[in-house]
Order: sequence, then structure tokens, then C-alpha cells
Amino acid sequence: MNWRAGESSGLLQARAALLASIRLFFQSRGVLEVETPLLASSGITDHAIEPLIVAAGVSLPHPRYLQTSPEYAMKRILATGCGPIYQITKAFRDGETGSRHNPEFSLLEWYRPDYDYHQLMSEVAELACHCLGDRVCHKRTYRELFLNALDIDPFQASETELEVVARRELDLGAFSGSKDLWLDLLMSHLIEPDLKELGLCFVYDYPASQAALSRVVTREGVAVAQRFELYVDGMELANGYFELTDAAQLRSRFRSDNVRRLESGMAPRPIDELFLSAMERDMPDLSGVALGIDRLLMLVTGATEIGEVLAFDWEQS
Repeated sequence: MNWRAGESSGLLQARAALLASIRLFFQSRGVLEVETPLLASSGITDHAIEPLIVAAGVSLPHPRYLQTSPEYAMKRILATGCGPIYQITKAFRDGETGSRHNPEFSLLEWYRPDYDYHQLMSEVAELACHCLGDRVCHKRTYRELFLNALDIDPFQASETELEVVARRELDLGAFSGSKDLWLDLLMSHLIEPDLKELGLCFVYDYPASQAALSRVVTREGVAVAQRFELYVDGMELANGYFELTDAAQLRSRFRSDNVRRLESGMAPRPIDELFLSAMERDMPDLSGVALGIDRLLMLVTGATEIGEVLAFDWEQS
């Protein structure tokens, strides 16, 4: 059994330097660093993300959820009117292992009251260049990428039409799924690989079915989620929203999530009532983003596997 840390001394120093650089970036902009709990009484309802759960014990009359993101707690802080905030923290997601995934990972998350998501994209690009050196920034809509690469409109195409395109390009065997699963398959296998050529590239305005906690608007006759993802050299690095803060709409989405979980044979999750109570306050327009620090360190150092930049990967912890 190997007890040694996986990171070399150089990579440990590179991580420390990166964290210091990130803190300097936000300090220079007057963004407040905050800290929120890792364990919470409610987990997220998203059917695609599973939290790790800590069983009840002497100090825990009920199970607690290791947070998949500090989002809910940070928004509760924002509801007090504190202004822009950021956090560097650990996050946990069950079942996520691979060359770019570890169930325990380091996350940078920040929120900007009175920013829309395009303004936040600009700041995310500035942070990326601050850490990686100057890059040309590209922006593409989700719809534009599908039309240019596959000659199909992801908003208007039927599930059957998407399946036809996927099977024409990929060997899928008996694979089947919903429209969003076909879109995800086409995006990950046929579109994302080409994003590597664009270097630093934002993809934005996703289908409303992929809104998560972002606002939805009607644009060119279709419902569009005001969210973005940042890819750097083909690696997905950050995910951001023009945040939905309407408590009633949020509750409706959480309930829909739980219906979807039940339909998929998954247990429903308790709705975070503390978060919804905070959202009932008079919140300003708000944009937020989560960025994977381990992946950013991979880009800084040229590592190809996430385990190369972790002191202890999942098997060693």
C-alpha cells in the first residue's frame, strides 16, 4: 500500500501558487472570501448529480449531505446584501471518477450581484488569463455549434432526428435515451473535441431543459437557458448562470427534479427550505459561476490526468 502523496513537490508548490494567485485576483476587485459548511441537511435535487451522504450518529440525528457545491449556502449569504463573494472549497460527487473527475475535488465559486451572465463571462475570461497567460477569448452559442458542426437545430430537432444524427456518426449499439441525453452525447462526442482548436471558448444559451438554476428567456422563438460553460483547450472548466432567484419557480424546479428522479428509479431528495426562505428576500439580479481548480491546475502544469495534480487521489485517501 502506497502511503506517499501523489503530487510532487513542484506540483504542491504550483497548487499553492495558483490558490494565492486566485485570492490576489479577487482581493484586487474587492470580492469577499467566505466559508460555508461542507455538511448540510439537504442535498440538491438534480437527478444527474449524486451527493455523498454521512450517516446519522451521535451528533447527527439525521443523515447529512457532503455538498456537491457551496451554491445554496453562498446564496443565503448573498441574501443578506453582502455584495460580491467567492469561495475556495472542497466539493463531493458520488460516482464521478476518471481522467478529469475525482469524487472529492477543489472548487472555486463566485457570485456577482448586478452582473448579467455576459459580464460574468468577461470576468471569468480575465481570471483564466490571469492564471494561464493571455488567450484570445471566443464565444459560441449552443445552437450555433450544433448548426455549424452537425447541421441540426438542437432546439427544434426531435428526439428521433437527434438519434439519427448520432447513429450516423457513432457506433452506439442499443443505446437509447431522452432528448437531453442525445444532445449530451452529440455535444460530448462530436462537438466538444473541436473546441480544443478555439483555446478559450465560452458556450452559452443552452436549451431550457438544461437550465438547472439559471433563468430562462424566449429568444428567436425558443426557450433559452441563460447559462454558459467555459472550455479551455477542449477541457470543460467552468459552469455559470444568470441566476434564477424567484423562490416559487425554484420550488417548482426542485419538485420537477424529484419527479424525474422517481421516474428514473432514484430516491427523491429533501428540498432545501432554508435556501428557499433566503430566496424570498428582495434579491438583486445575480450571476454566479463554479470553476474546477484541479482542472485549472492541470492546464497550468500540462498534466493529462487529474490524479497527477492531487496530493491523494480517491484510492489513496
